[in-house]
Amino acid sequence: QVQLVESGGGLVQAGGSLRLSCAASGRTFSSYAMGWFRQAPGKEREFVAAISRSGGTTYYADSVEGRFTISRDNARNTLYLKMNSLKPEDTAVYYCAASQSGSRWYSALKEKKSIDYWGQGTQVTVSS
Repeated sequence: QVQLVESGGGLVQAGGSLRLSCAASGRTFSSYAMGWFRQAPGKEREFVAAISRSGGTTYYADSVEGRFTISRDNARNTLYLKMNSLKPEDTAVYYCAASQSGSRWYSALKEKKSIDYWGQGTQVTVSS
């Protein structure tokens, strides 16, 4: 069993920055590929970013490419999402997710086909 707890959300003005954290407990954090997702009111949960077990490979949604950075610290069992140049359309509840999928970990995360654990979410609100 793995518990994921997000933190770092809040209210920020457009153009500002936030860093989200996702603390993992339980089984070995480094055995999971990790991802960030977000869900705005009335919309489906969408993929934001993903990172491999080692942290050496990352992927981003087009909407956040160049503004957001996903990273992880396996020694601290923590996943991060640094968000810069925030826009009002980034307003959503942000969730972290863990997947033990093998070589197809990216599609497993992005398409939500094989996610083993979800966090409870943290609210990010960007004012214009």
